[in-house]
Amino acid sequence: MDRAGLADFLRRRRDLLRPADVGLPDGVRRRAPGLRRDEVAALAGMSSDYYARLEQCRGANPSEPIVAALARALRCDLDERDHLFRMAGLAPPARRAGRHVRPGLISLAGRLTDVPVCICTDLHEVLWQNALADIVLGRHDDHAGRVPIAWRWFTEPAVRGRFPEEDWPRHSRAHVNDLRATYSRRAGEADIVELVHGLLKRSAEFRGLWERHEVAVRRFDRKRFLHPEVGVLHLTCEVLLTPEEDLTMLAFFPTEGTDAQEKLDLLRVIGSQRFQTTA
Repeated sequence: MDRAGLADFLRRRRDLLRPADVGLPDGVRRRAPGLRRDEVAALAGMSSDYYARLEQCRGANPSEPIVAALARALRCDLDERDHLFRMAGLAPPARRAGRHVRPGLISLAGRLTDVPVCICTDLHEVLWQNALADIVLGRHDDHAGRVPIAWRWFTEPAVRGRFPEEDWPRHSRAHVNDLRATYSRRAGEADIVELVHGLLKRSAEFRGLWERHEVAVRRFDRKRFLHPEVGVLHLTCEVLLTPEEDLTMLAFFPTEGTDAQEKLDLLRVIGSQRFQTTA
């Protein structure tokens, strides 16, 4: 815990705020323009004495609820909140992007036209993918794209047809081990609890793998795809995390030493010709 840093940050944040910023009347004339200690303490739901000790580098270490209450009372943004938690010796709460994809991320992904690229949630729900990903990975309508890939892998046999059968056990383990890591990190959130419990009921294969309690976050993978026009396609998947870590950008590059680059180039031409024909 950085007591001196915490005390200094609290004082400076308090000095920057005005009563009107937090819904308080100006009241009597103030010696300083910022909030008083007792006002911050009241906004955070703690005693004035305890808050004063924090600003004086004294007292017990604050708990997570106390630090969160101080961040709200002092109108901290997310960066300031995280800074406050770290100075208190605590891990900041996880950030959540949800399903919102920033335009800049889509703009960046859209420039990668020569490789398949998709943007997914941490449950691997596809939110966006480029034209080459539509050709290689399969086009997702809005409904299919919002269904986690682990659910489709274990409940829709046709999904596996894009991969050689001998690779299925490895993909199954990878889905479960990555989901186990997300399940632990998200600690009881409704959407992932529903997904895991649903798979436990629907799939004996999933149950068996889940009971092994193996965990491995997927940050890199080599995959073989079966495509009806070019055959086996060897791709290396790089997983790029956004700052919130609940959105990922997956980029599939040609695996070195294979003919994947030539096949991707051919599929880009085929896709372009189809677009011109349908147009």
